[in-house]
Amino acid sequence: MAKKLPTTHRSTMLNQEESRKDLGFGTKITSEQSRLVNKDGSFNVRRVGDSNLDSVNWYHRLITMSWLNFLGMVFLLYFVLNLFFASLYLLVGIEYLEGVNNNHQLPDFWEAYFFSSQTLTTVGYGRISPTGFWTNAIAASEALTGLLLIALATGLLYGRFSRSTPRIRFSKHAVISPYLDINGLMFRIIHERDSELIDLDVEVTLSCLEVLPSGAKTRRYYPLELERGHVNYFPLNWTIVHPITEESPLYNATVKSLNETDAEFLIIIRATDETFMQQVHARYSYHYEEVLWGAKFEPMFDTSAQGNIAVRVSDIDRHRPASLNT
Repeated sequence: MAKKLPTTHRSTMLNQEESRKDLGFGTKITSEQSRLVNKDGSFNVRRVGDSNLDSVNWYHRLITMSWLNFLGMVFLLYFVLNLFFASLYLLVGIEYLEGVNNNHQLPDFWEAYFFSSQTLTTVGYGRISPTGFWTNAIAASEALTGLLLIALATGLLYGRFSRSTPRIRFSKHAVISPYLDINGLMFRIIHERDSELIDLDVEVTLSCLEVLPSGAKTRRYYPLELERGHVNYFPLNWTIVHPITEESPLYNATVKSLNETDAEFLIIIRATDETFMQQVHARYSYHYEEVLWGAKFEPMFDTSAQGNIAVRVSDIDRHRPASLNT
């Protein structure tokens, strides 16, 4: 059964309202071994019982999916639309497409298909032209469809290129490490892109299960006070530290107590992208099994090269054993 994290002077740490801070997950999520935030920053929440069409934000999905998936969808839609309109032309009759020439050794279907692609993109090379009311009506409808889709694709491409997406990399583990004459919870971040982030703010919240006097379990959220929660510039890596003082909810915590309370450290980072002057954010979390006890991060940068500072991004996870303060 889950227990309270061992702390002292809890009443002086936070007032009652702060200690019950809710991040939006509520206090009723009491299942153990289930994290709230996935490693990719998404919420570990699955909606059931609603309409699939209503639950999908198509614009958000199209501008956030990978480039490979996006281009694949564009080409698939292009192929299907031309297939549909080519079938309509064949249904009306290939003889109503003036200029179709069998000497090119193309089947009638492909003649109709490539005419459809020219109409859809408003290219119109002029070799084939529609005749008759129905064929012209289909061609006019296809031209309008093409104009709308080109405008839509242009907007999506602009949205994808103009969307500011930070590439903040987190260390794989958080560590409990010696800090001054006490210990501290630490993790590291670094921005992997060339664009600059300024005015970074970070918040870390401990989510854990506690047992009420009635015996029922509830989930509580405790903001963790940081050594430094704001920086103006972010050119190097940043080791974020929560000093484990007597007022900390982690005071006297152990591996066992974090396990029993299903502890998870929820992180939100807000910053301004200097290129777009837009606010961006990143989410992450460390579950209790991703916290290393008695470890210390190795330095990531050196000044041995004249004129600049070298930052080894690949060393963000490097750490060594360290004896904790008692």
